Amino acid sequence: MTRLAGQVALITGGGTGIGRAIAQAFAREGAKVVVAARRKDKLTDVVKAIAAQGGEALAVECDVTHSADAEKAVRETTHRFGKLDTLVNNAGLWSSATIETISEADFEQVMRVNVTGPYLMSRAALPALRQAAGGSIINTGSVLGLYAMKSRAAYCASKGAVTMLTKAMALDHAQDKIRVNCICPALVETDMVKDLFGASPEGQAVRRARLAGIPLGRIGQPQDVAELAVYLASPESSWMTGTVIPLDGGISAS
Repeated sequence: MTRLAGQVALITGGGTGIGRAIAQAFAREGAKVVVAARRKDKLTDVVKAIAAQGGEALAVECDVTHSADAEKAVRETTHRFGKLDTLVNNAGLWSSATIETISEADFEQVMRVNVTGPYLMSRAALPALRQAAGGSIINTGSVLGLYAMKSRAAYCASKGAVTMLTKAMALDHAQDKIRVNCICPALVETDMVKDLFGASPEGQAVRRARLAGIPLGRIGQPQDVAELAVYLASPESSWMTGTVIPLDGGISAS
């Protein structure tokens, strides 16, 4: 398959979970991939996996909350591959707390990773995307940026901000043929979700209760998100910008 043939993509949070699945799906579809995250060992594993499937990838250490790191990631992408066509803002930080139980420092950190991170990465990427005569920015939001859940105050606030940042950026940069869209997953089977429930009988009971609320009857997989990201990066979605897409097994239909 070569739906992304000739493209170069930069993916933050690319070392594990959803980011890793996106990176491998992009490589499968013909893109050259740069994976960026704070942990180099995880990134190296992804690069090796992509090489094993015949793709080409580069690992870049990057803290998305630092503008210098964002600029470095874009610079290393264009230096290695000559251009940038797609940015996937996937790096994120989970939080389970009310405004009374979360510390001020933790609240600010959630906002920095989940909101400031996409802002800094997108700002750094815009000149390269313009030079490529347009491209795609894909933000990983959450269904909790569309509706609320108990004990998720900071997370809901941050992902709600990503929702509106997506729409605002889409309008601001449409004239440059830069499309900006947002994928809003519900529960996805990642290491973070496994840790959320735990292996105890109580944790597994909570997991079953959450599963019962999903009309399609299963928790999402990283590959579900990756396939939608491929579509949003491909020419197939060339008339699509400013969209915020729930990917939730039917939860938002009720």
